[in-house]
Amino acid sequence: MRTFTWRGQRFGGVGRDHWRRVNDRLDPETDFVEIYRNVVTYDLPWDMNQALSFALFRTYAVPGIGRLLDETGQFTGAVQKRYDDTGLLLEVPLLHGFEHPEARTAVRRINQMHRSYDIPEHEMRYVLSTFVVVPKRWVDDYGWRRLTDGELRASVNYYRELGRHLGIRDVPEDYAGFERLLDDYEAVHFAPDPGARRVADATLGLMLTFYPRPAARAVEVFSRALMDPPLRSALQYAAPPAAVVAASRGALKARGLLLRAFPSRMSARTVNDLPYVRSYPDGFDVAALGTRPVPGVAGCPVRQA
Repeated sequence: MRTFTWRGQRFGGVGRDHWRRVNDRLDPETDFVEIYRNVVTYDLPWDMNQALSFALFRTYAVPGIGRLLDETGQFTGAVQKRYDDTGLLLEVPLLHGFEHPEARTAVRRINQMHRSYDIPEHEMRYVLSTFVVVPKRWVDDYGWRRLTDGELRASVNYYRELGRHLGIRDVPEDYAGFERLLDDYEAVHFAPDPGARRVADATLGLMLTFYPRPAARAVEVFSRALMDPPLRSALQYAAPPAAVVAASRGALKARGLLLRAFPSRMSARTVNDLPYVRSYPDGFDVAALGTRPVPGVAGCPVRQA
């Protein structure tokens, strides 16, 4: 099969199901990092990045989370850097494995930031569930293929391991448990909050800058069309007309069908490769990513006991 390069990325030379076959040969109980990396950076990178972006919006709809993010000012006053740092820090263990020195540094940075605030463990557990459930549901609806059982199990094991490194207890053991946690939690905790809305507006405003300015209005409506009613209600976003919702979702489904005819990606697509990650044009030091809040001062609203 012919291989070609486009925008510095290599494609082709193997069958369209190459990465699925690679993952089928791996064990999701021990090779979960490699399996999940193949899905996220090779086979479904655009879908996974979009899904994780929408997972962020779900966390804002929980007032305890959205309000705290608003009080820190990081997702409103420095939204581009905060968005970039989140993606870059979370990707390091995926690229290198949890035992790699840079992965340890990334996890330590995440823990340092979180421990500066009095964050309830149930909120941490919920956020972890969005990383597992939202991408699976997105790929089911819009991906060019669905995750295999092994890939889904690898995703669960990956985030269980991340949860362990973040000190989160009582993490579900399987996908059904993560899905039940997410649905039950949202049924109880989704609610409007002015601070959460400000954070959502700032993030949506940032996402609009990822596209040419004339398309901004269409992208904003398109984004709301992809939100489900409970999420829109909690964030107090108006629902677009039903025809717009159907057209938006239909366009994504059509994209997935078209991609079945495309060649396999053979160059990894990482967060740092994305054109809308702009904070570090000359590279970055993992240890310097993120914020360094001082408990009780400098925008850190809660002093940790």
